[in-house]
Amino acid sequence: MAVLWDLGGVLLDWDPRHLYRKLFGDDEAAMDDFLARVCSPQWHAQQDLGKATAEACAELAAEHPGQAEMINAWAERNEEMVAGVISGSVEVLAELRAAGTACYALSNMEKESFQRRLQLYDFLSWFDGCFISSFEGVMKPDLEYFERALARFGLSPADCLFIDDRAQNIEAARSLGIPAVLFGSPEQLRAELEGRGLLA
Repeated sequence: MAVLWDLGGVLLDWDPRHLYRKLFGDDEAAMDDFLARVCSPQWHAQQDLGKATAEACAELAAEHPGQAEMINAWAERNEEMVAGVISGSVEVLAELRAAGTACYALSNMEKESFQRRLQLYDFLSWFDGCFISSFEGVMKPDLEYFERALARFGLSPADCLFIDDRAQNIEAARSLGIPAVLFGSPEQLRAELEGRGLLA
């Protein structure tokens, strides 16, 4: 059995709001509008597919010059989007590794961010392999993402368990026959893994 781990939202507390709350202060509505309309999920997806973050920000700032400072913060203060590790999840990962369970990282993440975080977070070196969207040119929930990851690591769907915090990614994995757990909390994850016999 191999466990396939998402990173942001499962092992790292990643959320652009961690950064933008500092910039927008109490104006939560303005922040939400900015993250929906300007630095939107659709815009960020380009970076998860391999586009350089600084380049994406420069292009967007040219389209929205009045918000250039806020846009450029996405590149310049990117690591402030991570509030830290989700320690309970990292403990579960450590226990699985100690028990000899193969673990792989399957993440949508920008190239620069992944390379930087490899230096910042020791647990990223624990994986038997990493399949990162920006290096592959394909991202979750695209079925090709999962198919290529399984092929890369020589895994069969039924012999894996996929953990992610986004329902659409869970549904995509399950559609390929990969058992999957929608992450809610480290405690819920631990209970799921105990129930499946992966943790004592």
